Amino acid sequence: MKYRMYDLIEKKKHGGELTEDEIRSMITDYTAGQLPDYQMAALLMAIWFKGMTDRETTWLTLAMAQSGEQLNLKMVKGIKLDKHSTGGVGDKTSMILGPVLAALKVPTAKMSGRGLGFTGGTVDKLESIPGFRSDLTQDQFLQVLEDVGFVDVAQTAELAPADKLLYSLRDVTATVDCIPLIASSIMSKKLAAGADRIVLDVKCGSGAFMQDPEKARALAAQMIRIGRLAGRETVAVISDMNQPLGTAVGNIIEVEEALEVLSGGGEERLHRLIIDLAVEMLQLSDQARATREEAAAAVEQVLTDGSAKDRFYRFVEACGGDTRFLDHPVRTCAYEQPVYPEQEGYLYSCNTAEVGLTSVMLGAGRNKKGDPIDYSAGIRILAGLGERVSPEKPIAVLYSNHWEVMPAARERLLNAYTISEEKPEVPPVIHEILRH
Repeated sequence: MKYRMYDLIEKKKHGGELTEDEIRSMITDYTAGQLPDYQMAALLMAIWFKGMTDRETTWLTLAMAQSGEQLNLKMVKGIKLDKHSTGGVGDKTSMILGPVLAALKVPTAKMSGRGLGFTGGTVDKLESIPGFRSDLTQDQFLQVLEDVGFVDVAQTAELAPADKLLYSLRDVTATVDCIPLIASSIMSKKLAAGADRIVLDVKCGSGAFMQDPEKARALAAQMIRIGRLAGRETVAVISDMNQPLGTAVGNIIEVEEALEVLSGGGEERLHRLIIDLAVEMLQLSDQARATREEAAAAVEQVLTDGSAKDRFYRFVEACGGDTRFLDHPVRTCAYEQPVYPEQEGYLYSCNTAEVGLTSVMLGAGRNKKGDPIDYSAGIRILAGLGERVSPEKPIAVLYSNHWEVMPAARERLLNAYTISEEKPEVPPVIHEILRH
């Protein structure tokens, strides 16, 4: 080895900058099992306290991206784009954006994750479609991208393996909430996936990992700097997660809502976010329009004329899914229960993470990695922040195959909302767009 891990820990403990060679060698050795967890844990904690420079964070990102397989998308014509969301409740944007961009002749290649805790996962939602396979080989991934114009499947074990190892260690050493480590984790996977340009949807609010807008902005800015230093143009949209996105929280119920948007409808905030994210992606591509207004009109067109929906059907079919199911998605939950508020007033605030955890109680999510999930379970949201509610009208409907969880789930959902006689100022779905 060209270094002693003890010396790197000592250097970072005192706020020193690690060199590119030190970081690369360290990641190579750790991925190969040549460094003990206790030393890497010590370094992670030193980074948590002392931070990293932009150069260090970029070197770490590149080292993790290069620790395993890297996709080569050059066989697909045009500028290839990728989109990443930092996670939330009811976030089904990836299932909509891929087909929209494909219909606009913008190839979009994405690898998604599974849900854990209160956040849902795109892979779980897609796998709720009978027959859908998310475990494509690299050749199959490229073939679907070339044939359909977009692909969104599970991340392979060979992609950025150093990130998986480091994340597992961060998870048990209280070093997850560190902006340089979060940024390098996200961007290493984006760089390894091979796209030319990247759009980031950074969530903030009660249902986001970064609840504070300033911290969300700092994370977004850090990832943009990494992208720029790595030669990938990157844009970040900071979006609101102070209430669930759209009206559906779960798996197949979110596929249903995605199809509503792909058919020209959908809840207003979700529709607005789709338009803004799609415009950012379109304007980064070689199909960019002269103005943002023209780009937005082009996005609206493919949502209303059926071409984006057709791309979704083609994608599902290419991955082995039953497209007949998409015509009439069936939720076969044994039980459903409307949830009525206990007082009249305005929905003033929402603990969105609690809404997500309610869906986990119903069976739609996981408490720990590997837990089974019930694709049909979930929540239909019937009222949003700022709306007037009363005990005569439900604010949500719960779906589950386990009646015994319903009372506690109902209580948890009610406790997630605050009702007041004062009408709240509802935050916009887009807080800010960072391009530099």
